[in-house]
Amino acid sequence: MSSVLFLFLAHLGIGIAATLLIVGSTAGAQFFRFNSGLAAVLLLVALAFRATPVVVTDMESAGVIALVVATGALLVYWASIGRGLASLRPWLLWVTAVGGGLSMVAQGIGLSAGETWPLAALTVASFFSSAALLGGACTAMILGHWYLVLPSMDVSLLQSMVKFHIGSTVVRTVVVAVVVGAAFVSWQAPSGASYSQYVLSLDGVFFWQRVLFGLGSPAVLSYLTWETAKIRATQSATGILYVDLFTVVVGEVLAKYLLLSTRVPV
Repeated sequence: MSSVLFLFLAHLGIGIAATLLIVGSTAGAQFFRFNSGLAAVLLLVALAFRATPVVVTDMESAGVIALVVATGALLVYWASIGRGLASLRPWLLWVTAVGGGLSMVAQGIGLSAGETWPLAALTVASFFSSAALLGGACTAMILGHWYLVLPSMDVSLLQSMVKFHIGSTVVRTVVVAVVVGAAFVSWQAPSGASYSQYVLSLDGVFFWQRVLFGLGSPAVLSYLTWETAKIRATQSATGILYVDLFTVVVGEVLAKYLLLSTRVPV
């Protein structure tokens, strides 16, 4: 369970920090302070939940170092908001995004140790698409709520973030489809069952929950959010995004569980 929480919280924190790079500065200093602080706390908690393996490989060590650097840069970014260093802050976010990306590469390769390179590549792609989906959903929801704080904020900020969320949902769905297709061809359970037999068995209930909650629901809800954002109904859009974020969280937690239990990075 600690490994599931580590992966989920790390990817959520990295995703939130990375999406701050695409939000306009007119959202206000407090918006960036809140989100960067939230992301930093998530990364710190993720590091606390990280289970130390009996044998620590070079790849695992590199992943932890990259995540620690990303967290440190994000903490400096958060502390500098409203205190000068305006020209330095974008670079700190880039350090966080790149460090987080490198940590996900190391995590994906580490979890695929002993497997083929295509599986490792799919695991890394799954992690990046997961971080994008989680970060996009969370940042969009908070940005929608921020219109209560700054009613004069341009609605185009929310529209741009919702576009990113829709795009990340599409990418995540494509990655999962490719992973499942590969699993149908090559995956085999210890009992000898194929992946198609697994997903149609009672054990496959978590897979279908993952697909329905984590991919189907966000696809519908993100489209509804876009339609409401187009007519500048920011409160309605935010309400939909609350439900959307919940479904994304459920789906991605199940995805981490399925990865660790079946070694298939859905």
